[in-house]
Amino acid sequence: MVGGVRQRAQNKRMTRRGFLLFASLGIIWGVPYLFIKIAVAELTPEFLVLARTAIAAALLLPIAARHRAIAPVLRRWKPLLAFALFEIVLAWYFINAAEQTLSSSTVGLLLATIPLVAMAVAFLGGRRDRLTGVNLVGVAFGMVGVAAIVGFDVGGSDLGAVAQLAVAIVGYAVGPAILARYLHDLPGVGVIACALGISALAYVPIVALTGGWPTAVPSTMTIVSVIVLAVLCSAVAFLLMFALVAEVGPIRMSAITYVNPAVAVIAGALFLNEPISAWTVVGFAAILLGSALVTRPDPAKAAATPEAEITEAPDSATDAGDDHEHPTLSEALDEPIPPTEPIVR
Repeated sequence: MVGGVRQRAQNKRMTRRGFLLFASLGIIWGVPYLFIKIAVAELTPEFLVLARTAIAAALLLPIAARHRAIAPVLRRWKPLLAFALFEIVLAWYFINAAEQTLSSSTVGLLLATIPLVAMAVAFLGGRRDRLTGVNLVGVAFGMVGVAAIVGFDVGGSDLGAVAQLAVAIVGYAVGPAILARYLHDLPGVGVIACALGISALAYVPIVALTGGWPTAVPSTMTIVSVIVLAVLCSAVAFLLMFALVAEVGPIRMSAITYVNPAVAVIAGALFLNEPISAWTVVGFAAILLGSALVTRPDPAKAAATPEAEITEAPDSATDAGDDHEHPTLSEALDEPIPPTEPIVR
């Protein structure tokens, strides 16, 4: 039943299990930029995309096949190709390329502007939801945050890398829009597994033509970084995402967008000795506040939507605690992907 697991989860309070899943995914989706920074010191951006997508697809495709989720997804191959292009093929390459110059913490912070771009993409795509004054204030805060980071932390010599990251941000904003419009009713595990597989196949000739294959055996740390990116930050993170949605619902899960940049900054400072300047803090705060305000719904519209104002009270004390019946991961994997952005990091 599409949405059944999600609706049951949304009507329950946050449990200890939910907090653990939220914290785990917040960390896992915050550290990719650290490992990308390590990997691109030895690997080309295109080879890193190939290695990451190939390993992640090899892990997720068997799960998707077991859930019979591949065939229905492939029947919509045109939007699937478009989703893979924007969400993975372009976004991952340009993030990798940008991190050859930018710090991992700067990349993590600037990617927090995705909700701002997603709003513009939705508007240009025909969605005409009324923007409130709060939403517009959010846009202003986001622009101030970007200006603080790019103007004072990055510097003019790195503007090319910022432009590369801008392409990735647009890709991460367009991908979920394609998903929501054309693939919203398909099993999420099938969509992600197929998109990863298609992206891996696309990068085989790209790496061959660009000569992007490694010329020497990478260091142990680089190999570990690739494995962490593919296994933990891609395949396992996707499974955790669905377990979290099944536990707490997509609305609470979407708050993870505001945790990842903080993790990226802390990880970069602790493990790569990346500096945290006053402008980093100012930009970080402004971008997060802006993203929160931009995604805040119109109160008038929310009040008119029954789903937004009615939540079932727990039937008993045990329903409000950790002893309620948890939706299984198998159930959750059959659900469509929730409307969060980006889907894969």
